Amino acid sequence: MKVTGIEPCSKTKYKISLDGKFAFVLYKGELSRFHIREGEELSEETQQKIYSDVLLKRAKLRALHLLSDMDRTENALREKLRLGLYPQEIIDAAVEYVRSFGYLNDARYAENFVRSRQGIKSRREIRAQLLQKGVPSELIEDAFEACGEEGGEADAIRRLLEKKRFDPVCADEREIQRLYGYLARKGFSYETVRQVIQNYEVDA
Repeated sequence: MKVTGIEPCSKTKYKISLDGKFAFVLYKGELSRFHIREGEELSEETQQKIYSDVLLKRAKLRALHLLSDMDRTENALREKLRLGLYPQEIIDAAVEYVRSFGYLNDARYAENFVRSRQGIKSRREIRAQLLQKGVPSELIEDAFEACGEEGGEADAIRRLLEKKRFDPVCADEREIQRLYGYLARKGFSYETVRQVIQNYEVDA
């Protein structure tokens, strides 16, 4: 394949195009190491060496660093690597590498996410956030089941009422209706909100 473009993307890194298509990013020193010059041919052997000796090693280290920084979903990790301009096959290999060590586990991530937010957010809000992070719906349901009802939606509503300084003795109908609307927008069901507000008079 012919090197058709060498475009700087930072002071030290360059985007390499082969046969008119973006291929990968290399550091300045690596251009010299692999004798990459615009208009010249790049052999299949050299391409494979770049992929295995440079890009894959770099992507694996980047993936490990990202996961040591914070737990992530597979989708989030892939997106970070895509933003790093790694080729798709390198991203796939790096993801499989960290998964093989147990560092990447969407089921575990979903369970931890649900457990840390139960009693604070509604199931609907938690589910929406996990879907946005790319967690499959079946893993989300498994996570809810694994975490049970401990610290469930009723507790979350009570905490929000406390935060709002809700006083059932002094609250008028208008204030209560505003609370219903607020909690509905948070994803809580009308029936759960009604039960908590009714019982809140007893607890208060």
